[in-house]
Amino acid sequence: MPVLDVIGLRKVVSDRTLFEDVTLTIRRGEKVGLVGRNGAGKSTLGRVLAGLESADDGRIARRRDAVVDYLAQEPVFGAERTIREVVLEGLSAWTAARARFEALSEQVAVASDPDEQTRLAEEQAKLGEAIERLGGWEREHEALAIVSDLGLDDPERRIGTLSGGETRRVALARLLVAKPDLAILDEPTNHLDIDTIEWLEAHLAERFPGAVLLISHDRRVLDAVTTRTLELHDGRVDSYDGGYAAHLLAKAEREAHAERTERNRQNFLRREVEWLRRQPKARGTKQKARTDRAEAALDIRAPREDRRAELRLAAERQGKTILEAKGLVVERDGRRLVDGLDLALRPGERIGIVGPNGSGKTSLLLAIVGQLVPAGGAIVVGANTRIGYLDQARSGLDDGDTVLEAAVGDATEIAFGEERLSAPSYLERFLFERPKQRLRVGELSGGERARVCLARLLSGRCNLLLLDEPTNDLDVDTLAALESMLVDFGGSVLVVSHDRWLLDRVATSILAFEGDGRAEYHVGNYSDYAAVRVRTARADARATTSSRRAESTGGAATSAAGGTGVQPGASARESDGPAALRPAEVAFASAAKPKRLSFAEQRELDGMLDAIAASEARLESLQARLADPATYQGEGGAVVALRAELEQAEAEVARLTARWESLESRAALTASR
Repeated sequence: MPVLDVIGLRKVVSDRTLFEDVTLTIRRGEKVGLVGRNGAGKSTLGRVLAGLESADDGRIARRRDAVVDYLAQEPVFGAERTIREVVLEGLSAWTAARARFEALSEQVAVASDPDEQTRLAEEQAKLGEAIERLGGWEREHEALAIVSDLGLDDPERRIGTLSGGETRRVALARLLVAKPDLAILDEPTNHLDIDTIEWLEAHLAERFPGAVLLISHDRRVLDAVTTRTLELHDGRVDSYDGGYAAHLLAKAEREAHAERTERNRQNFLRREVEWLRRQPKARGTKQKARTDRAEAALDIRAPREDRRAELRLAAERQGKTILEAKGLVVERDGRRLVDGLDLALRPGERIGIVGPNGSGKTSLLLAIVGQLVPAGGAIVVGANTRIGYLDQARSGLDDGDTVLEAAVGDATEIAFGEERLSAPSYLERFLFERPKQRLRVGELSGGERARVCLARLLSGRCNLLLLDEPTNDLDVDTLAALESMLVDFGGSVLVVSHDRWLLDRVATSILAFEGDGRAEYHVGNYSDYAAVRVRTARADARATTSSRRAESTGGAATSAAGGTGVQPGASARESDGPAALRPAEVAFASAAKPKRLSFAEQRELDGMLDAIAASEARLESLQARLADPATYQGEGGAVVALRAELEQAEAEVARLTARWESLESRAALTASR
């Protein structure tokens, strides 16, 4: 059933047509992505669909009583209000019903007239049913749990004390708690750390009941959440089945088909023009029909080729020492963010820096560029190291400067890789056409400002790039260009990012901030690091299970020896005497006695440790190959194949270990009887 039907939508802003003839349908519970270039009109389309802006033409039909909510990029709330107050606004109907129910409870308690008591009880029963329809009795607890999951620890904090990123989290929590029929989310992952992003994508994909229109540049989130992708370009909207990756494949096929069609049209026109030149002016009916076909083909508009940003940076020669941190300690506002970090950057290494917000990622970069004095240890910058720094706030831009002035200053020529370009030609590579180069920075969108900062950064020469959240506000085409540039860059890179897609493609190692000043170094990209976290969590879980099993086995042995222990899974009745099993529990324990190992199982157990050792040796060999920087110098396909082998080896070690634990546990239990 459709939640929203759009027919022939058109919007004009400042004499520019952002989109026209937009026709689409969003159905109940459907998860849809909306992508497009910066300035294409995605946010404007989202606001129009939410009813916050009017369209110049077309029709929007919503299902009766459907609630549409919009997450703005810069939400505004009263400064004196608390997080709790704002978030619970999304439960206005539930809150009113709950308050009325409690008020009726008090009235019933003091009412003496039986008829009045009956009337109040009936109204209270109806309110109870309404509360159940609105989500049950625990909605407030669920709301505060969402607040906590989004990293807002104190729901009593006032909005005026929050940062812009925290205020967006409050707005996001309010929307998720309200559970509208259609949630339009405009860049919801900006200013979120990776753990929170992963929580959000799981919540949207698995637990959020309403439809979602997700306007985002985060390709991993789009892939995890959406089942259909809308692309806004050249004023129109194209629809593709599947998430972002499927959209890329389908778009490539559609563009290839359009290119073949255009080639066929051009070939047809060449033949027809040649025929027209050879023919006399007097023609018959068939000749007239052929002329009409040629004229019709001539009227067809050729498909417009998408222009993409082109980013290049030639690296200066690096010395033996690039960058080293020796026992580095960084503190801010009385908190120790980095505690004793030792790190030596290798030539060509690209380190992705991840961790929760406020854990010290940006502070580390500030210490490296000298904007923050370390509290201890030392930072050694090589004599030949030339640093290029892109800060998260995109600072240093003057709103009164033109794009040309902000990007290159007074320079007339810029080194672009191995080329030298005029300053205007250089900016065209960043999708700033000549007229737009005269615009003031204050007139630009967030994505356009980000491209100006990139142009300014890449106009210099460096061999060490420090990038703090470079993907914020960039469209997916510019992100792809940035990733290609970083992979081809001959220097070294430190990049703080929550974009897992970028970290998977670019990073050769990960520096993970784990809290309490700890930062751990892992070889490989983000997926490799995430796999290590999963293995560590599983190992911890197995250790906990083994510990509990050992404790339970010890208790059973004590009981068999005449003690008062209780068999695993059984509970003791409280009494003055020794704890005892209930009859049903005795029967269950007897029925659950493990069988002795068969001859084949005993032989399997005898050789299991050797098999585990061999599998672990293979796993270590694969990990060593992935840890070798030379592995990342070749074709990307070899690395992908190596990671696939690693996943298989990890699965085999886990399987053998689980099998050994099962057989060993049975052998130990049967031997004790």
